[in-house]
Amino acid sequence: MTATNASSGAYGLVQALPGSKMASAGADWKTNPATQIKWGLNYMKSRYGSPCGAWSFWQANGWY
Repeated sequence: MTATNASSGAYGLVQALPGSKMASAGADWKTNPATQIKWGLNYMKSRYGSPCGAWSFWQANGWY
């Protein structure tokens, strides 16, 4: 939950960039994995329609 990408600065389980985006899911975003997952699921729903949609995009493009 505290993983930080050395090259991009992406943070947490879902590697949000910047990590502070996850504050929209809860003030404890830096230390609570459930908050990070909640934010990640909402992100996948809004951008790809679902986690499966995100996976399909990644398989087709090699990036997300």
